[in-house]
Amino acid sequence: MSGHSKWANIQHRKGRQDAKRSNVWTKLIREIIVAARLGGGDASANPRLRLAMLKARAANVPKDTVNNAILKGTGQLEVVNYAAIRYEGYGIGGAALMIDCTTDNRTRTVADVRHVLSKHGGNLGTDGSVSFMFKHQGYFLFAPGLSEDEVMEVGLEAGADDVIKDEDGSIEVVCDPQNFEALNEAFTAKGWTPEVAEVTWKSDSETVLSGEEGEKMQKLLDALDDLDDVSEVYTTAVIE
Repeated sequence: MSGHSKWANIQHRKGRQDAKRSNVWTKLIREIIVAARLGGGDASANPRLRLAMLKARAANVPKDTVNNAILKGTGQLEVVNYAAIRYEGYGIGGAALMIDCTTDNRTRTVADVRHVLSKHGGNLGTDGSVSFMFKHQGYFLFAPGLSEDEVMEVGLEAGADDVIKDEDGSIEVVCDPQNFEALNEAFTAKGWTPEVAEVTWKSDSETVLSGEEGEKMQKLLDALDDLDDVSEVYTTAVIE
């Protein structure tokens, strides 16, 4: 099955994250705190915490920093009281946006998100206005070069729902969130390191943007990502 190229978008995102490591670490630490507060500090019994720790490890967050974040989340160290909140809206060309935030001040956060959307040609929607367009899924993206047949064989055996070969040769694997860890272990056993490995919200449809519209949408996404309170942005936009 063939899909749109995701590679340029992923490389752009990774490049920005590398350039803004302190910003990325701040967001990951907040997620660990919230995950530990909601589900406890035992990663073996807390899937959200396990995933947050996996992301932190991939971003080279120091182990002591991760451990302190868990202690803060479980109340063993003093911490600002963060809350998770989601905003929904629209970007360029009507592309849907789900914006997950971790904040200690909802008033500040919604004002910042609304300002960025308005400045870059988007607008804030109501709760439920776009969330129906997304499914909660495990997601892996491999660089071009792997055998599609081999990834499909390993993936389907470990619980993948679909394996997608993109136009640029990269390979996407999607699964039920409950099968994410089994797939991650299966890929690791093969010595494969995905460029992206996450539990995410994947859109059922795509809004393909190119040229000036694509550039405007990328600026909007970058501006949202620059907000400290924004942890993740999910969109139907595919920028070509």
